[in-house]
Amino acid sequence: MATTEAETTMQLAKVRRLEALGFRAFPATLTEFDGTWAIRLTPAYPAKRLNSVNPLDPADNQRLGERIGMAAKRFLEVGRPLTFRMSPLASKALVDHFDREHWTCFDETCVLTADLSDIDLGGTIDRLPFKDVERYVAASLTVHGRSGRLANGLKRVIEDIAPVKTMFVSQSPEGEPLGVAMAIHERDISGLLDVAVAAERRGEGLGRDLVRSALGHVRHRGAKSAWVQVEANNVPGLSLYRSLGFREAYRYVYRTPPGAKP
Repeated sequence: MATTEAETTMQLAKVRRLEALGFRAFPATLTEFDGTWAIRLTPAYPAKRLNSVNPLDPADNQRLGERIGMAAKRFLEVGRPLTFRMSPLASKALVDHFDREHWTCFDETCVLTADLSDIDLGGTIDRLPFKDVERYVAASLTVHGRSGRLANGLKRVIEDIAPVKTMFVSQSPEGEPLGVAMAIHERDISGLLDVAVAAERRGEGLGRDLVRSALGHVRHRGAKSAWVQVEANNVPGLSLYRSLGFREAYRYVYRTPPGAKP
């Protein structure tokens, strides 16, 4: 069945809201605009979401080559590779331009949403949230296997989150971090961020327990729905969220110039 114009408009409105929530949940140090392109830059932390051009209007398709060149210069100034994050809000003309120029496409990501009233959270472990950002950062970097040199940058990103944030850490009896998760709560909707389990402890249900704890916490605070972003090749992660009742809202993908290192 063909999609009507009204349905397309409603879908784009949903995408715009989720994109705005994602920006506030994971704030860049600098955000500049070229038309409706949001240019997000974070010199102290290398996450792609924090260092990318984000087109936000399918109708914004003017002077593409010139504007891409200007963005490239800006990224060079801060020492980041030019990266576009392409959601359904990007214009078809821009997608076609990248296709013609053979830009690399990588890290396709699914944005999932769920109605929290539909999720059975009975028997959920009532975890005490972490209050110490520095300890949470150390646990997150350990679980993800990332360098401790990123600690200051990640700490600043977390401290800059505007919505109410709640951090959770699963630990061994010896106090070693085994898994992490963060929930942000804004009015009636919540987002899940930074959900990860140490490589050697995956498949034991730790991730499910952390996610259920986080969802139970935000539902208690009044959240009616939730969203999460999961890379499309993360089969266990997608399986977990779908089993809880999350459904795909849309996808985005990153693109870089040919020959550039993602």
